[in-house]
Amino acid sequence: MGSCKRMCKNVNWEDVLAVYHWRALTILIYFTPFLERQESGLGVPVILRNPEETESSARMLKKQMRQVKNPFWLEILNPATASVTKGIILTPDCLEDCILTCYWGCSVQNLHEALQKHVYCFRIKTPQALEDALYSEYLYQQQYFIKKNDKEEKHCQLPEDAQVVDFGLVPRSRYPLVALLTLADEENREIYEIISMLSVIHIPDESYRLPCRILYQYILLPQGQYHELKQLFMSANSTAASSSDTSPGERSTDRSLLERAGLAEDEPELHEENSKDCVVCQNGKVNWALLPCRHTCLCDGCIKYFQRCPMCRQFVQECFPLCSETE
Repeated sequence: MGSCKRMCKNVNWEDVLAVYHWRALTILIYFTPFLERQESGLGVPVILRNPEETESSARMLKKQMRQVKNPFWLEILNPATASVTKGIILTPDCLEDCILTCYWGCSVQNLHEALQKHVYCFRIKTPQALEDALYSEYLYQQQYFIKKNDKEEKHCQLPEDAQVVDFGLVPRSRYPLVALLTLADEENREIYEIISMLSVIHIPDESYRLPCRILYQYILLPQGQYHELKQLFMSANSTAASSSDTSPGERSTDRSLLERAGLAEDEPELHEENSKDCVVCQNGKVNWALLPCRHTCLCDGCIKYFQRCPMCRQFVQECFPLCSETE
């Protein structure tokens, strides 16, 4: 425990607080939200990057990947209505009985120290483990028991006597809301390769009116690893588009706020057709994800002809298949 405290003290937390942002120190995780998960019962497929590399015929690096089952999923219902004073409605969807624990006003520094403790000290597989790692540096906690495949809405809200109307200007020392999903049954922690999922959520308040959204999601593994979840941009219509119900003027304002806070990412240009066919030949099935742009738009036949992404024209540094040829 002493070595863990010394390690945490050596972290330059000023860099973290300066941009209200944290990037995972380990490998990235990618997921495809357009795959049906409820009907198949397989959960959201999560693809883990392996450090092994192979050269392709197109002279781009192909990453070896493996797909694992994520038992957790969390969505924000009606994000436009969420606020610090009115609260937020979360919709969890879990493959097993789980516990949803919400921490309002969680310390930015303590949260990322807790992630490091998961790597070096003890595993965060229960809400109590996270509270111990946080040293109770949060304003208010709410907890819900989530039954298997139950999609019941959960309304999270600060009590009126808390008298919290905002969390200050950027850079902030506290995240508005952190949601932790953990497996309720200890035996299930031995089955899944993911034991908990942590979501950092922005909620608009009087000081910072950027619309409600999930800023970052981390999945925690029992071996003491944690990875940041990243979405792949597929060439198909998606019901998960977060900005579809906002006007161009609002989106422009939101993006300027994101850029000031260091949170802006390039928005994907989704293919207009409701199809998962290759955007080049329009015949083969989309199977290849391109990095760093994360567009998933090429089939097995066309991937070897491109060193730039056909959707955004960015140079391709790495690529990986969603399914192997044998599958």
